[in-house]
Amino acid sequence: MPKEKTTTRKTKTRVEKKKKDPNAPKRGLSAYMFFANEQREKVREENPGISFGQVGKMLGEKWKALSDDERRPYVEKAAADKKRYDEEKKSYLAGDADEEEESS
Repeated sequence: MPKEKTTTRKTKTRVEKKKKDPNAPKRGLSAYMFFANEQREKVREENPGISFGQVGKMLGEKWKALSDDERRPYVEKAAADKKRYDEEKKSYLAGDADEEEESS
Protein backbone atom coordinates (compact mmCIF):
# COMPACT_ATOMS: atom_id res chain seq x y z
CA MET A 1 0.00 0.00 0.00
CA PRO A 2 1.38 3.46 -0.94
CA LYS A 3 1.87 5.99 1.80
CA GLU A 4 -0.31 9.06 1.88
CA LYS A 5 1.38 12.42 1.62
CA THR A 6 0.79 14.43 4.73
CA THR A 7 3.11 17.37 4.10
CA THR A 8 1.67 20.79 3.46
CA ARG A 9 3.38 23.71 1.86
CA LYS A 10 3.75 26.94 3.71
CA THR A 11 3.11 29.88 1.45
CA LYS A 12 4.37 33.33 2.10
CA THR A 13 1.86 36.11 2.35
CA ARG A 14 2.26 38.71 -0.32
CA VAL A 15 3.45 42.08 0.79
CA GLU A 16 1.96 44.89 -1.21
CA LYS A 17 4.63 46.89 -3.02
CA LYS A 18 4.78 50.55 -2.12
CA LYS A 19 3.79 52.74 -5.07
CA LYS A 20 6.53 55.04 -6.33
CA ASP A 21 5.72 58.73 -6.28
CA PRO A 22 5.80 60.08 -9.85
CA ASN A 23 6.94 63.46 -8.49
CA ALA A 24 10.04 61.97 -6.85
CA PRO A 25 13.37 63.06 -8.40
CA LYS A 26 15.04 60.73 -10.89
CA ARG A 27 18.19 58.98 -9.71
CA GLY A 28 21.55 60.13 -11.03
CA LEU A 29 23.12 58.28 -13.94
CA SER A 30 26.39 56.41 -13.56
CA ALA A 31 29.52 57.27 -15.54
CA TYR A 32 28.95 54.17 -17.67
CA MET A 33 25.41 55.25 -18.52
CA PHE A 34 26.60 58.66 -19.69
CA PHE A 35 29.17 56.87 -21.88
CA ALA A 36 26.61 54.37 -23.19
CA ASN A 37 24.05 57.05 -24.04
CA GLU A 38 26.68 58.97 -25.96
CA GLN A 39 28.12 55.98 -27.84
CA ARG A 40 24.99 53.87 -28.51
CA GLU A 41 24.11 55.49 -31.86
CA LYS A 42 27.71 55.24 -33.04
CA VAL A 43 27.76 51.50 -32.30
CA ARG A 44 24.46 51.01 -34.15
CA GLU A 45 25.75 52.92 -37.19
CA GLU A 46 28.96 50.87 -37.29
CA ASN A 47 27.00 47.59 -36.94
CA PRO A 48 23.64 47.82 -38.73
CA GLY A 49 21.16 45.08 -37.81
CA ILE A 50 22.84 44.38 -34.48
CA SER A 51 20.61 43.07 -31.67
CA PHE A 52 19.89 44.97 -28.47
CA GLY A 53 21.98 42.57 -26.39
CA GLN A 54 24.93 42.80 -28.75
CA VAL A 55 24.87 46.61 -28.52
CA GLY A 56 25.15 46.32 -24.75
CA LYS A 57 28.05 43.87 -25.00
CA MET A 58 29.95 46.10 -27.39
CA LEU A 59 29.38 49.16 -25.19
CA GLY A 60 30.63 47.20 -22.18
CA GLU A 61 33.77 46.13 -24.04
CA LYS A 62 34.44 49.70 -25.14
CA TRP A 63 33.95 50.97 -21.59
CA LYS A 64 36.41 48.41 -20.21
CA ALA A 65 38.97 49.42 -22.83
CA LEU A 66 38.89 53.12 -21.82
CA SER A 67 41.77 54.50 -19.79
CA ASP A 68 41.20 56.57 -16.64
CA ASP A 69 41.84 59.78 -18.59
CA GLU A 70 39.26 58.83 -21.21
CA ARG A 71 36.72 57.99 -18.49
CA ARG A 72 37.25 61.23 -16.55
CA PRO A 73 34.62 63.36 -18.41
CA TYR A 74 31.95 60.69 -17.79
CA VAL A 75 32.91 60.36 -14.13
CA GLU A 76 32.65 64.14 -13.74
CA LYS A 77 29.20 64.15 -15.38
CA ALA A 78 28.11 61.35 -13.04
CA ALA A 79 29.36 63.28 -9.99
CA ALA A 80 27.47 66.40 -11.13
CA ASP A 81 24.31 64.34 -11.72
CA LYS A 82 24.64 62.72 -8.27
CA LYS A 83 24.92 66.18 -6.73
CA ARG A 84 21.80 67.29 -8.65
CA TYR A 85 19.90 64.22 -7.42
CA ASP A 86 20.96 64.77 -3.81
CA GLU A 87 19.79 68.39 -3.92
CA GLU A 88 16.47 67.51 -5.56
CA LYS A 89 15.92 64.67 -3.11
CA LYS A 90 16.67 66.94 -0.16
CA SER A 91 14.16 69.56 -1.32
CA TYR A 92 11.64 66.82 -2.20
CA LEU A 93 11.88 65.29 1.27
CA ALA A 94 11.65 68.73 2.86
CA GLY A 95 8.48 69.37 0.85
CA ASP A 96 6.99 66.06 2.06
CA ALA A 97 7.73 66.98 5.67
CA ASP A 98 5.97 70.32 5.20
CA GLU A 99 2.88 68.65 3.71
CA GLU A 100 2.69 66.15 6.57
CA GLU A 101 2.84 68.96 9.15
CA GLU A 102 0.07 70.91 7.36
CA SER A 103 -2.25 67.90 7.15
CA SER A 104 -1.83 67.01 10.85
